[in-house]
Amino acid sequence: MKIGLDIMGGDYAPKATVLGAIEAYKVLSANQKLVLIGDKDTTVSILQENNFNPDHFEFVHTTEVIGMGEHPTKAIVQKPDSSIAIGFKLLKENSIQAFSSAGNTGAMLVGAMFSVKTIPGVIRPAMTAIVPKLKGGLGIILDVGANADCKPDVLLQFGVLGSLLAESVYHIDNPRIALMNIGEEEEKGNLLLQATYPLMRDSNLFNFVGNIEGRDLFEDNNDVVICDGFTGNVILKLAESFYVISLKKKFNDEFFDRFNYEQYGGSPILGVNAPVVVGHGISSPEAIKNMVLLSKNMIETNLIDKIKQAFQ
Repeated sequence: MKIGLDIMGGDYAPKATVLGAIEAYKVLSANQKLVLIGDKDTTVSILQENNFNPDHFEFVHTTEVIGMGEHPTKAIVQKPDSSIAIGFKLLKENSIQAFSSAGNTGAMLVGAMFSVKTIPGVIRPAMTAIVPKLKGGLGIILDVGANADCKPDVLLQFGVLGSLLAESVYHIDNPRIALMNIGEEEEKGNLLLQATYPLMRDSNLFNFVGNIEGRDLFEDNNDVVICDGFTGNVILKLAESFYVISLKKKFNDEFFDRFNYEQYGGSPILGVNAPVVVGHGISSPEAIKNMVLLSKNMIETNLIDKIKQAFQ
């Protein structure tokens, strides 16, 4: 197994990504190899500063970097030797089996769709995030930013993608799929949600439990929450602030600790033909390590094959 990691992606790259790669190496097995994609000289220098043997990794040297603020499509086309572009080239060639980066999210989405492409039958890939539950455990929310505007059949497919992720990677049995709305009643919501509800209710593709409201997000009456990417991104950014607020207010609480994005590593892009994980721009070494481990779990559980079978 070869897992590709973009060394140049993230606000604290390359130091944080290299240190994260070292931590990931410590928990990967002997047949699981990390391929570091980026400026090799800089990477080797950081490894040596930390008394770590560079021979533990494979390297693919690149000369360009896609910045966080760059236009995704233009950057992918105009910077073919960037770490993100080369990472997707390797993924398409199956030289690596997964690719992760804490770099430009838009470039990761565009790169995935240009290279390994969307799984046949999937209308739009989605990005996911983890939601801690009050009584322990976790849930999943999608989409959290890949698709600001959606149609009902797209949300229906998100239910399938989220259900498969919950079952395969997070070992949630018969996950309960809920639709985020402004009320529990079937007729509530905007035109999109009113049209989506009957599609989900009448589907046998997953275990639909109906509408939920924002206050239900952390409760135990759902496992996977479905929404458009605009709504999901607002929820995600608000939820991420809880951890920061708890630190500022000096709350010492296990529940708020579980809002720390570092624990979960990143967001899988579901619906493309290979495991792709996008990390937080401010990813620390711990977050980078967990991003690599999430990539590994997606490979080991054959998640992509399961999605392909579901959409045949």
